[in-house]
Amino acid sequence: MAKARLSRGSSNIRWIETYCRIPEGRFVGQPVRLRTWQKKEIRRIYDNPHGTRTAILSFARKNAKTSLAAFLLLLHLCGPEAVPNSQLFSTALSRDQAAVLFALAAKIVRMSPEISAVVGVRDSGKQLYCDELGTLYRALSADAPTAFGLSPVFVVHDELGQVRGERSQLFEAMETAAGAQARPLSIIISTQAPTDKDLLSILIDDALAGHDPRVVVSLYTAPPADDPFLVKTIKKANPAYGDFLNAEEVKRQADEARRMPAREAAFRNLVLNQRINQVSPFVAPSAWKACGLPPAADAFRRGRVRIGLDLSARHDLTALVYATIVDGARHVRAEFFAPRVGIDDRSLRDRVPYDLWAAQGYITATDGASVDYETVAIRLCELCDEYDVEAIAYDRWRMDVLKAELARLNVELPLVPFGQGFKDMTPALEGLESDLLNARLRHGNNPVLTMCAANAVVVPDDAGNRKLSKARSTGRIDGLVALAMTYTTTSVEPTGYWPAERIAVI
Repeated sequence: MAKARLSRGSSNIRWIETYCRIPEGRFVGQPVRLRTWQKKEIRRIYDNPHGTRTAILSFARKNAKTSLAAFLLLLHLCGPEAVPNSQLFSTALSRDQAAVLFALAAKIVRMSPEISAVVGVRDSGKQLYCDELGTLYRALSADAPTAFGLSPVFVVHDELGQVRGERSQLFEAMETAAGAQARPLSIIISTQAPTDKDLLSILIDDALAGHDPRVVVSLYTAPPADDPFLVKTIKKANPAYGDFLNAEEVKRQADEARRMPAREAAFRNLVLNQRINQVSPFVAPSAWKACGLPPAADAFRRGRVRIGLDLSARHDLTALVYATIVDGARHVRAEFFAPRVGIDDRSLRDRVPYDLWAAQGYITATDGASVDYETVAIRLCELCDEYDVEAIAYDRWRMDVLKAELARLNVELPLVPFGQGFKDMTPALEGLESDLLNARLRHGNNPVLTMCAANAVVVPDDAGNRKLSKARSTGRIDGLVALAMTYTTTSVEPTGYWPAERIAVI
């Protein structure tokens, strides 16, 4: 009776276990014996009836993610998946990270008599090559020269969760370059990113939604509601727990996180593979989402309006947020201004889609290479004409430039200074925090404002007062600063004007 033919995934498993060696650790040099969960992941990739274009594997640190990626790399370099004369790559955020996968793959090559007979190693260039097949592997990093012009048939994106924001120039370059291949395959293997707005999170969420059957995803993560310090919770994110992941060491880390709350965020992200920002943000994502209703269409005509204005350096993001209280809720709209020239470069620098947001109308792109303060001044005038604006709270920094524009327009507006220190920010943040916790805010999920809220970090003084810190935050927070400024506690006159701050009519 003829033997049943092995599936593509099973054939690849057999090749790995036949020719690969364990590159490091307690069993270094021994033949690889893939665990059941590793075999399942390989079959998910190669036995997909739709043909896999992208595979996302996410689990906690120290579960041999990189070793598994190295085995798959060698499958495509010199094994049954190899395509003659093809290019293979791995990507990472830094040169040091890029070197990790190369180093493990090179160790496997050198330990295997069969593989080392056909694969050469170039340590200086972080390259592996098979002359017989004409295949070449290179390790690339985001801080290396451009990756455009390449044509990869196989790519490993290593620790993509380290990319902050929605974009990675290297990731986009490699993914678009693979379009020239008949059957390209990308492997994304990483611990989760900290926030929903980071590139890996976006890719995982899209894959879990099942939009493309050619994208397979395996997410090993502990549910946020589970007790983070129980072994059964830890095992959900760590398939190698108690095997080649040292259970006692993980328990020690859990005990430290239990004793020291400052360590819990890192423990949740790195050990439980949860989306937890290790720098604790001011706004909890769940609280922000709960306040995502749009402002009522007539809210700003029914209530008195306060505006917060955070001016930028001329080449960055200026935020204008206005709010009113109607029917027991604070209704909020946010507008942003940025110079049109250089917006693509700033999108890459900050890893956020300013260009897309400008096209969608969330950012007003002003002509030139710097923010046009005249445009901001005119917009303030329009809002004051349209609504009952009782206060425009502003940071004194660069306000002299805007005041000059207002004077040139021959207008006076209800301007009130708002300091960025503990004195003014503490009560404002308390008011904002209370509205968030009690779901009294309606911000409409403006994506730019949402980005700012996700990035914002506060710092305390010895008395427990708090202020927003741009230096400690993980990205732009201008919108949240402007939102906080709408909570100004400065008393206002019935007319809504402050004589000491009026702009002289010229």
